[in-house]
Amino acid sequence: MVAMCAGAYGQTMEPLSYTNAPIGLNFLIAGYGHLWGDVLLDPSLPIQDANARINTVTVAYDRVIDVWGQSGSVAIVVPYAWLSASGEVTGEERSVTRQGIADLMLRFTANLYGAPAVSLQQFRGYKQDTIVGMSLYIIVPTGQYDDSKLINIGTHRWSFKPEVGMSKALGAWTVEASAGATFFTANNDFLGRNSRKQNPLYSIQGHAIYNVGPTLWIAADATYYTGGDTSVNGVRDNDRQSNSRWGATLAKTIDVGDSVKLYFSSGATARSGSNFNHVGVAWQHRWGAGL
Repeated sequence: MVAMCAGAYGQTMEPLSYTNAPIGLNFLIAGYGHLWGDVLLDPSLPIQDANARINTVTVAYDRVIDVWGQSGSVAIVVPYAWLSASGEVTGEERSVTRQGIADLMLRFTANLYGAPAVSLQQFRGYKQDTIVGMSLYIIVPTGQYDDSKLINIGTHRWSFKPEVGMSKALGAWTVEASAGATFFTANNDFLGRNSRKQNPLYSIQGHAIYNVGPTLWIAADATYYTGGDTSVNGVRDNDRQSNSRWGATLAKTIDVGDSVKLYFSSGATARSGSNFNHVGVAWQHRWGAGL
């Protein structure tokens, strides 16, 4: 069940991750998300019909920076979560609730080609063609964790996800693709002093974004991820993931400084881990760079 919260957090689909913006522009984002669905466990475990519901509130800050003549960004995301889970344990119905600070996320993005570092005045004349970039996501173990409990908000370990991506403008359309791998440190306080390790989780995702007008865009999103099987004290679990998801995003500019985004995603196929639905809304405020 730990995979429900951690997997949902780590496999978010985010269109327009590789794009250009004026240097010095700041973003403040506040969002709410609701997740619900099944948790697919190792069949040998005495747990059946496991499912969970998670509500998350996030606050994030993002700043556009100059990275060797190309645009990039640095961001921090702070989430708070409420979780309820239930299932049959050795034939008996059990349920649990948790709430608290979840693991903090840091992100660094650097465009390598096609997104020159420009001022707001210069950006007005910029027209996107092809952008190639890379990013690094770092999950910091700041979340609520109790080593005597199986289900927690936090994962009590670090994870690192390097990623490469490309964005191509085609008239009113923009198509994007990216590939990454998430690497995990060990949790050496799993249910006491046990050591839980996880192999890398490999993922790809793609987006087709359509600009309806200067203040509205919509996107179709898809992702596939595989790997991530775990072991406890060297004993391997039968929980290798091979999952795919689809989703949609809509973003509307309200005024020069504010916009709203709505998003939905759902599991298409799932071998292990979480098979959940995710719906949410986010408000974004922009300032700086002479805006």
